[in-house]
Amino acid sequence: MLNHLKKLLQSNTPKTVGHEVLDFNTALAALLVEVMRADGKLLDSEFDKISHILTQRCQLSAEQTTALIDKAQKLVEHAIDLFAFVKQINQHTSDIERIDIIELLWHVAFADGHLDSHEDHIIRKISGLLYVAHPDFISAKLAAQESAAK
Repeated sequence: MLNHLKKLLQSNTPKTVGHEVLDFNTALAALLVEVMRADGKLLDSEFDKISHILTQRCQLSAEQTTALIDKAQKLVEHAIDLFAFVKQINQHTSDIERIDIIELLWHVAFADGHLDSHEDHIIRKISGLLYVAHPDFISAKLAAQESAAK
């Protein structure tokens, strides 16, 4: 039993959620989807914003983006917490890149022209898990809000 536990702790296999292998793009998509779902409404404007972000940032085709969002939605529905997604982001990004990710989350929240308190709450929670300082959190929010107002 102890040897089995040691093997599990020493293995370098990719992080899995359920039966799915979790990569950076999937983790990012999952966080974006989590913000979209936060207010209980799945709006086309938010879905379109997520599609645009993933297509542009992850350099994916439209078909790949749709498949990634579908995969992320399923993972988020079955996830009990955000740990696996956040861990993947933290392992593969710098402090500046994590601030950029928080700004992307704000873009999704502002996509429908209204910031719901649940969206604000989940982004605050993710920001803390990504170790983004509060002033950077606010700067990212203001930048996204300004961009949405244009």
